[in-house]
Amino acid sequence: MKKFISIPIGTIFSSIIFFAACTPTQNTPTTIKKESALIVIKSPKLSYADQGFIFIKPNETKVEIYSNGEALMRLKISSNQICMSSLTCLSKLQFNQEILNKDYPPNLLENVFKGEPIFGGKGLIKKDNGFIQRIKGSTYDIEYKVLNSNIVFRDKISNILIKITPI
Repeated sequence: MKKFISIPIGTIFSSIIFFAACTPTQNTPTTIKKESALIVIKSPKLSYADQGFIFIKPNETKVEIYSNGEALMRLKISSNQICMSSLTCLSKLQFNQEILNKDYPPNLLENVFKGEPIFGGKGLIKKDNGFIQRIKGSTYDIEYKVLNSNIVFRDKISNILIKITPI
């Protein structure tokens, strides 16, 4: 006579659910970086300052700023456009023209939220804990710092400040 091992059906069912839930799916875009931060965005046309999240995926960067548990602003930056909760989607060039500065390169905002060099690395000074860029043009005077995971983008002529402090 053969012996059977008795395993409760609940244990089998729970194990199947556990392993299925932990298996990644191919349809879900991989988040490379998720960061909570104090985010300040100030320009003549925008003003937000509160806690938020930055989600960086291979082809998309999302920024969400919250106050009292409610989203004040959502920003979605894809390869060719920027969508903002209070505006329709605009091309990166249109967004710069209407919200920031028409002379900024298209990927500037995305690079700032990723903490990557702007303007193709122009004026880049490497430091042990990051880098600094100082860039001057006829319509902008930019100081951009990425040091110890803190990001500060300041344009004195355009009166734009973007500050990201991880929490």
